[in-house]
Amino acid sequence: MKTLGIIGGIGPESTIEYYRRTHALYRQLVADGSAPSIIINSIDNKKVLDLVGANKLDELIGYLAAEVEKLARAGATFALLAANTPHLVFDSVAQQSSIPLLSIVAATCEAAKIRGLTRLGLLGTRFTMQSSFYRDALADKQIELVVPGEEEQTWIHEKYMQELLKGIILPETRARLLAIIQAMKERSQIDGVILGGTELSLILRDESVFGVQVLDTTQIHVEAAVAQLISSSS
Repeated sequence: MKTLGIIGGIGPESTIEYYRRTHALYRQLVADGSAPSIIINSIDNKKVLDLVGANKLDELIGYLAAEVEKLARAGATFALLAANTPHLVFDSVAQQSSIPLLSIVAATCEAAKIRGLTRLGLLGTRFTMQSSFYRDALADKQIELVVPGEEEQTWIHEKYMQELLKGIILPETRARLLAIIQAMKERSQIDGVILGGTELSLILRDESVFGVQVLDTTQIHVEAAVAQLISSSS
């Protein structure tokens, strides 16, 4: 049986969701009453965000690679980064890792392709919305990416940092996020929206809104991890 390693803490609230959802899905799919083997390395989210904000990506790669190796030494046989923003440097971290890493971006893009989506909106931190890692991965699958307007991005980033990362869920924030999705549908005819921040699944739990399919990256990532656990345990 393999052991899943999770780099968590990049949002503490979503790390809890990863653990809870992984257990729930595994037990749903494996009928013998067993539980998955999981190791969590909860790292300093401020350090990650400071390095991203300062564009010190080489330092970020080194930091994340070292933290993944802690999981490997503890017995993890594969791992994931339980956040979207660190996927700015995912490929470089994966190249340095001694164990396989599951990409939230690759899993989400595959899920979008399976659903037949062609034009996706993206919500997340400013770093995620302004980076090309989702756009490039989706382009390989002939899927177009649309991001919110500049003022909308500023608002989403602020709410993400000041509320969602701290586990603060406010109805007025949810209402504005829904209004942004609706506006993106009207402006750009999106047929899906990526919750490109794992804390967003705490405030937007809908499968679809305004006829727009919601891609919950936390759940998609968990499903990929559990599929790996199940396939390796048989």
